[in-house]
Amino acid sequence: MVNNVKMPAAPDPALADRPIDLLRTLLRFNTTNPPGNEAACVRWIDRLLTAAGFETTLLARDPARPNLITRLRGSGKAPPVLLYGHVDVVTTAGQAWCHPPFAGTVADGFVWGRGALDMKGAVTMMLGALLRTKRAGFEPAGDIVLAVLADEEAGGDYGARFLVEEHAEHFAGIDSALGEFGGVTMHFAGRRLYPIQVAEKQLCWLRASITGPAGHASRTLRGGAAARLGALLTTLDRLRLPVHLTAVTRRRLAAMAAVAPRHLRWLLRALGHPRLARRALTLLGSAARAIEPWLCHTVNATILRGGEKINVIPAEITLELDARLLPGFTPDDLLAELAPRLGGGVTLEVTRFDPGPPAPSWLLFDLLADVLRQADPGAVVMPMLLPAFTDARHFARLGIQTYGFTPMKLPPDLNLFDTIHAADERIPVDALAFGIEALEQVLRRYPGRSR
Repeated sequence: MVNNVKMPAAPDPALADRPIDLLRTLLRFNTTNPPGNEAACVRWIDRLLTAAGFETTLLARDPARPNLITRLRGSGKAPPVLLYGHVDVVTTAGQAWCHPPFAGTVADGFVWGRGALDMKGAVTMMLGALLRTKRAGFEPAGDIVLAVLADEEAGGDYGARFLVEEHAEHFAGIDSALGEFGGVTMHFAGRRLYPIQVAEKQLCWLRASITGPAGHASRTLRGGAAARLGALLTTLDRLRLPVHLTAVTRRRLAAMAAVAPRHLRWLLRALGHPRLARRALTLLGSAARAIEPWLCHTVNATILRGGEKINVIPAEITLELDARLLPGFTPDDLLAELAPRLGGGVTLEVTRFDPGPPAPSWLLFDLLADVLRQADPGAVVMPMLLPAFTDARHFARLGIQTYGFTPMKLPPDLNLFDTIHAADERIPVDALAFGIEALEQVLRRYPGRSR
């Protein structure tokens, strides 16, 4: 579905040099998931690539939700490397936008629209870098495989998971990939930091069933399911689960402490000690909101169901919980921490668990860090554990290590994680050119010095 915009009948490969126009075109496809409906957007990208001389393959579990794969042939001196990104986006329902979310408006130095950051802007960069590399006649050391995916925002069942389970042959020999999120400016203590994602949290969805006495709503009732729900929600709001330090987070905290002013340096170092971490988080105040998910499992209530008639006190209420587990932990580990804190009358059930990627291999980290330092002299580069999850967990089943690397130089007043999935999602115009140039340098220098 395209929102009142006539799409170009014949996409022009020269759009690689006009990334603003390329991104605006992608934003105008309404690929809100659910239902997704990525077909029109993916087929437009297919026509763009074939016009530039690429051979493409479309693979779909559902015809309305295809995935695209293409390949720029290399010399065979290095293994293939994968670039991947999704074109589905989350809903804009209930959000008040300054500019229509599917218009691709350019204003105030930004391109506005749902998906500008997550992640049609990054797909624009990948397409731009790939098109420019091919046009220049450059032969990379290994094949560059690009996958444009559906359904990431709902778990990837029609996208990456489908490809991994049913079309793994397209990824044979690949051990490294570039995906979301990372290589994006974080302003800290007057410095520009660029975390590169090498690990991510694990998807773990739970259902809490809260039971209590039922009956006629005219009765006086204490301690029913609704009251227990209130207590449960209050507990979750105040929940502080134990701290667990991963190797990646230790490295990130050390890198931040090295450039921090003295009053912050102690707090960042304290976060690396489980017995001091809670006190340090308290002293960090509002800043702890971003840091705590690096250290702990998180659990948030998202969907509530209960009651069918206004005059009947419900015997059961269910609450869907979105939990994110640190790498290396299992749902049983989470339940052992969570259940004792919730009190009686609550039953927890794991409804979905997707194991995350294994420990990072670091093969491309030095190359990516060097590219960022050259693109932004003075940048501080560090590894990152993403507190969310991406399609990386699916490709990890094939032995592929994903590096979150969608390079963007952002201004201090634009925080990535406060902007994605929110109203007024937008990307600076200059960030598109920055990202394409950085990705193009990676393709030209791959595999770098790490192999």
